[in-house]
Amino acid sequence: MHVVGRTDVGRTREHNEDAFVVADLASLRDPAADESLGSVGDEGERVMSKGAVFMVADGMGGAAAGEIASSMAVEVVVRELAERWRGAEVSDPEAFATALRAATSAANARIHDFAVQHPEYRGMGTTATVAALLGDTLFLAQVGDSRAYIVRDGVARQITKDQSLMQKLIEAGEITAEEAEVSDRRNIILQALGPEAFVKVDLTHQRVRRGDTLILCSDGLSGQVRGEEIAQTVAEERDLERLCQRLIDSANASGGPDNITVVAARFDGVGLDVAASDDEVGHRVFPIGGDDTPVLPVERYVRRSMPSPAAMRARAGDGDPNANGVAPGEAGTPMPVRRAVPLSWMIALIVVLVLALVYTLLQLRP
Repeated sequence: MHVVGRTDVGRTREHNEDAFVVADLASLRDPAADESLGSVGDEGERVMSKGAVFMVADGMGGAAAGEIASSMAVEVVVRELAERWRGAEVSDPEAFATALRAATSAANARIHDFAVQHPEYRGMGTTATVAALLGDTLFLAQVGDSRAYIVRDGVARQITKDQSLMQKLIEAGEITAEEAEVSDRRNIILQALGPEAFVKVDLTHQRVRRGDTLILCSDGLSGQVRGEEIAQTVAEERDLERLCQRLIDSANASGGPDNITVVAARFDGVGLDVAASDDEVGHRVFPIGGDDTPVLPVERYVRRSMPSPAAMRARAGDGDPNANGVAPGEAGTPMPVRRAVPLSWMIALIVVLVLALVYTLLQLRP
């Protein structure tokens, strides 16, 4: 495996709220030692005997809260995964997946508790796309809308599913993917680590084949560079350091409205099978027993203050003070977006209550 990670502030933001990590779990003998987190930003060939973890986190919360949340997320996930996996059987994929999910949930609890103890950071959170490699299988924990792609045979296929309002509308047939790209609601995510006490982790898996390239990225890349361009760049550029830089440059050339983070890993060697024509690549849920993570209603969070360039052009001159997709409040500060109860529902409820009251009074008459 060769792996490189890069992050860039972009052309609009003043500071970088993204974070990423690459870690060899076999080398994490002491999860309390910061220096043992593995290679971050340096290309190297590695054979992972105990597994490896790659992660991208995109923070939100305004001021420094987003940076704190994303940094805390990568630290807690790696430490918790290493601690939980250290004494387990290397050949037990279910135990590995369980440890991954538990580590992601632990990061959520840690960030949420921190915000509770520090009211000035209330609402802080971060996305999390975590890919953990065991043998020839990637296990992925997904919260939010950062993404993971597998590029195989010149095609980039998304293997995570966005936890976003746009994804739900696409699945419901309400809008097309093309319409979602220019929607002023494209920055609304349905889950993040931190804002709620509990989070539902989307746990999936994907077998890798010889020559596959894994791309993890924040939406600063995926929101500006389509999968086809990612695949073309992967095909053209064998050097992973230049690959990451070219992808970042492409996002900045499209306006760079957000922080941009990319982790690229290429898998090779005789220990991997060659891809077959019937191999599936995509979002594949990993079934696991004992899921004790409650499913609770979640807020919708605006995580990004800048819309896509296409959306900006589409709304140019409309005079809407909230046209940048930010909830009312301080510009650039993510806030929960609450859906108002429709007036027709309120009228119907009042009518029902009045009828119930009249019926009750009639029953009480002698």
